[in-house]
Formats: sequence, structure tokens, C-alpha cells
Amino acid sequence: MEELTLREEFIKLGQALKACGLVESGAEAKEVILDGLVSVNGEVQLQRGKKLYPGDLVSYQGKSIRIKEHDY
Repeated sequence: MEELTLREEFIKLGQALKACGLVESGAEAKEVILDGLVSVNGEVQLQRGKKLYPGDLVSYQGKSIRIKEHDY
């Protein structure tokens, strides 16, 4: 499982997919999210602007990303 450390209070789902290299572009992120291929905390998520906070778990194509709080 990969971890993504936040730089702000939250990150949007599409941005998280791009930041971790699971998709190459925002357009691809939008497509896979709208196709129902991405889940957040075990539930299919169709909203690419979904805000992710520390502790959230994103899954796509058998890969998982845990959202981690920024270490100050």
C-alpha cells in the first residue's frame, strides 16, 4: 500500500490519483472515476472532486493509497 502525505488539509480524489501515478492526466482520472472504477473507504466514488482527508483509503485497479497527515 502506498501512502500520500497531504500538504494541505485535504486533497481531491482526481488529484490524488495523479499524484500517485495511478493515472496520467486529470482527464483520465475523471474517466476512471465516472466509470465507477475507484473506491474510497470501500465505497465506489463517482465524484472526482471528493475531498480526501487523513485516514482515507483509495483503491483503483488492485492498488491502494492511504492518505496520511502532513508531518510538520
